[in-house]
Amino acid sequence: MYQYNEVDQKLVDERVEQFRDQTRRYLAGELSDDDFLALRLMNGLYVQRHAPMLRVAGPYGMYNSTQLRKLAHIARTYDKGYAHFTTRTNLQFNWPALEQVPDILAELASVQMHAIQTSGNCIRNTTTDQFAGVIADEIEDPRPYCEIIRQWSSLHPEFAYLPRKFKIAISAGPTDRAATQVHDIGLHIVKNDAGEVGFEVLVGGGLGRTPVIGKQIRPFLAKQDLLSYLEAIIRVYNLNGRRDNKYKARIKILVQAMGIDKFRELVDAEWEQIRETDLQLPQSEIDRVKAFFTPFDYDQSAAEDTSLAQKLAEDEAFRIWYERNTVEHKQAGYRITYVSLKPYLKPAGDITAEQLDLVADLAEKYSFGEVRATHNQNLVLADVRNADLYAVWQVLANADLARPNIGTLTDMTVCPGGDFCALANAKTLGIADQINQKFEDMDYVHDLGDLKLNMSGCINACSHHHVGHIGILGVDKKGEDWYQITLGGDDGSEAALGKVIGKAVAADEVADTLQKVIEVYVNNRFENERFIDTFRRIGLDPFKEYVYAPAH
Repeated sequence: MYQYNEVDQKLVDERVEQFRDQTRRYLAGELSDDDFLALRLMNGLYVQRHAPMLRVAGPYGMYNSTQLRKLAHIARTYDKGYAHFTTRTNLQFNWPALEQVPDILAELASVQMHAIQTSGNCIRNTTTDQFAGVIADEIEDPRPYCEIIRQWSSLHPEFAYLPRKFKIAISAGPTDRAATQVHDIGLHIVKNDAGEVGFEVLVGGGLGRTPVIGKQIRPFLAKQDLLSYLEAIIRVYNLNGRRDNKYKARIKILVQAMGIDKFRELVDAEWEQIRETDLQLPQSEIDRVKAFFTPFDYDQSAAEDTSLAQKLAEDEAFRIWYERNTVEHKQAGYRITYVSLKPYLKPAGDITAEQLDLVADLAEKYSFGEVRATHNQNLVLADVRNADLYAVWQVLANADLARPNIGTLTDMTVCPGGDFCALANAKTLGIADQINQKFEDMDYVHDLGDLKLNMSGCINACSHHHVGHIGILGVDKKGEDWYQITLGGDDGSEAALGKVIGKAVAADEVADTLQKVIEVYVNNRFENERFIDTFRRIGLDPFKEYVYAPAH
């Protein structure tokens, strides 16, 4: 895991003191609301329905146990005892007092954390696969490149005021677990015909009001050209992106308006001007950053363990959890282990201070002190020995962090919606409870298999409803919450945007409508066929006809 150097630490320390003075001047009436707006957004501070909301950066989803304990302390001391993991693998506090935010930032800086560029029209936190470095199918660990991009984009003076926010994601194998195709820039680590490792580059993807799947702008980019090419793309966007209408300001709109060929032509012309400059990435710099992500000193005898098989045979609840919430590790004798943040009837992605401390303890004892956040609002202990899984499961189960629902209908990705967010049009948390109550039977949920359900409280799509196998969008109709349902979306390697099944349904009808959707799937699926594959085979019409048929 990357460790700050003197420059990194000085940067975040100085930012804390700058914001402390800015906050003092605002509270003293020396700065107007408008003047303070840009300053607070630069430091991850929003104004929500009930209180300010502070978004803390989790670089490409990586946290260590010391940082988790600090986050627990902040939740306990400055907030209401809990925090919320987002789909950008960041963490949010929903109840800080404005006058205490500089103190919170100082606490964060003491453990190499900050809230810089977690909001505003800048380059946001780069995200990647939660299994980076520990999954067998990746070509190369993407985290060093995420870190290189982080260092290049942090406080980049040319890109501090882009037309709109800008998001980059990196995937490193045939299975896209980072939703790269719905990012402003998606990077795929690939090999060319000569066996060289580089990047396929996509541009112009995104969700929100105008969802778009990204388009390939370059099939192969050499590693040394990574930063110069990214800079060329963002320069073209910065110069040509619309600033007169924020709904048309994202790069996806520019790429659509120009066409990918014209956009590529402008990027290539810009790139020629800067390609041979100090933006070129030498192998020595790649190697320097890679040194922070070398494999751990794994127990080479871990594969000889026999206790796991015995526990799986003896304890059915443990077996079910193992099958749903753990994943094969590339190192024999280890498993990648999910910490489910989707307990029954509790908000998705929320975690209490006590749970943060507990996960930190588990990470230190069983997973080399590191924890990862996923873009589906769960956590991962990436390096757990087979022999330790039973003990880990017991601790997680006692803390309500072991619901065996990863990748299922109840592993919903859900934004806080109208209960917290000032932008939301509808509430989401109560709808999630309604769905959990309807699909409480975990045997039935497991029988349904892999199914992504994403729900957003407004068209900003923070929970990526467009790319859920089932997507739910909250809308406001004359002061009442209604919900539009889409089917067939996907954020994986075969990324697709969901199709609207029909008219929106009332709040109290959402779970019953989903039940009808599921019935169509169950009645039409082949053996072991996933929901998304059945949908792709039979299309939208059978679902639409059944859901909106007269009472049956």
